[in-house]
Amino acid sequence: MIFKPDSIKPIYVQIAEWLETEILSGQLAEDERVYSQYQLAEMFTINPATAAKGLNLLAEEEIVYKKRGLGMFVSTQAKEYILTKRKQQVLGQMIKDVVAEAQRLGVEEKELLQMMKQAREEIYRGGDGER
Repeated sequence: MIFKPDSIKPIYVQIAEWLETEILSGQLAEDERVYSQYQLAEMFTINPATAAKGLNLLAEEEIVYKKRGLGMFVSTQAKEYILTKRKQQVLGQMIKDVVAEAQRLGVEEKELLQMMKQAREEIYRGGDGER
């Protein structure tokens, strides 16, 4: 992952989101040890304190838990929590933005739904490489 230092999101938030994506993709499984702040700092050439802040953000949300002297581990409910959080926060906001823009452009609900279905079909056919 390449961090965007000019992004509005702080690097520690980008670290936390990257780790969440690793959990969602199955790269980090339940009860598996996550990277230490020093490993993250070396991997991404960032300050260990910044990496620690990202890990602590995940610990506050109970996505990871600490085992004293051993490090941090993925919690058992992490994947479900991340999915719910991203659906409600990220996807929810994106949908609100799209609906607001459609309203400004005079796009009717039926047309907007058709556009969304078409975009989804293109993605599932491999139109932009995601699924």
